[in-house]
Amino acid sequence: MRVHRVVIGLIAGLVVGILLGAWPGGFASGVTAVLSPIGQLWVGAIRMTVIPLVVSLMFVSVASRESNRMLGRVGVASLVSFFALLVFSAIVAVIIVPPVIGGMRLSVDAVAALRASAMAGAAGTTAQLGQLPGFSSWLTSLVPSNVMKAATDGALLPLILFTLLFALAARHIEPALRDALTTFFGAIAGAMTRIIEWIVAVPPIGVFALVVVAASKAGIALAGAMAYYVVAISLLSVVFALLMYPLATAVGRVPQLDFIRAVFPAQAVAFSSSSSLASLPALVEGAKKLGLPSQISGFVLPLSVATFKVATPITLLTGTLFLSRLYGVSLETTTLLTLALTAIALSFTAPGVPQGAQLMLAPLLASNGIPAEGIALLIAADTIPDLFGTVTNVTGDLVAGAIVARHGVAAVADVDAASDSALVEANT
Repeated sequence: MRVHRVVIGLIAGLVVGILLGAWPGGFASGVTAVLSPIGQLWVGAIRMTVIPLVVSLMFVSVASRESNRMLGRVGVASLVSFFALLVFSAIVAVIIVPPVIGGMRLSVDAVAALRASAMAGAAGTTAQLGQLPGFSSWLTSLVPSNVMKAATDGALLPLILFTLLFALAARHIEPALRDALTTFFGAIAGAMTRIIEWIVAVPPIGVFALVVVAASKAGIALAGAMAYYVVAISLLSVVFALLMYPLATAVGRVPQLDFIRAVFPAQAVAFSSSSSLASLPALVEGAKKLGLPSQISGFVLPLSVATFKVATPITLLTGTLFLSRLYGVSLETTTLLTLALTAIALSFTAPGVPQGAQLMLAPLLASNGIPAEGIALLIAADTIPDLFGTVTNVTGDLVAGAIVARHGVAAVADVDAASDSALVEANT
């Protein structure tokens, strides 16, 4: 029902905005002056929750005692597989997303109108555009000299690196102190998640207000650009999902036809429900069909479904580049690299709420001079792309399971067999 309301808000905003843009006189300006603060309040509410949510979720996932169960050989193999697939996803995104989004055609007048409208509500957000760092400056910026400033500026990647080090250090202090920290950050994560649930419960209002303002400036061009985005990101998700099939065979040593038959039921559930969690039973059955060990269905697949989202680099990079084109913002190579690395880290911390990945874009947009108001356009257009993104994530889950079965579980079995053999020899 919530998705339907978002779509209604999008369509209504486009229609009303286009009509206002064609309305003679100052009536349109008066309406947009009223609606613009409403949309900006909604975006501001989203942005205020992202930093504390990312920090708290990452800290708890790394520092908690429960994460000790992931530190065995199978757990390490799982995390390595997840990371390797995310790096592959980021590389593919950096290569194929820019030319695809570059093919989107927008009139100069439409871009200028959208940009002027957004800047009127957020003056000065593009002051950084002339100060994009070179590679050396970018590299040194990964270690923030002032963590609070990094959080204030929305510099997610340095903040994530600090949080990771902080959580790893917390694992080596007294258990009582570590437990107190994890309880504290767990409470923050729970509270922030609840706030986000409240915010996303009323997206039609925010989406309608922002889309009306944008469409009144850009007219029908905005509708065409959003249609292009929906088609582009959906096709990119499908292409990347297909690219993972050879990985299952080459790295996981699973016959291609067997993998296709095993993963299809889970993909069907994912596409119909837009939920990776809902596809878990079908993934477990698929693992059994492939003859994967019980560790895969009992540990790796649940962990993968809960924490591993291989489509995140594709989603975040496509959304950011789309908005950069929409608002006429040029992104440098170092910025694309930062986006790709940040997407890898955020794939493990995206909140389990609707449009979680899009919500994480807010500080990334602002830190790169792109109006954060554009996030409403992505959320509104996310209904169809989310279906394909979920299919891609589920495909990655089973690919990761096959890889871990080949290189993690098999290695453990070899070690156990060697140990049993040594014991037998010692007793004879």
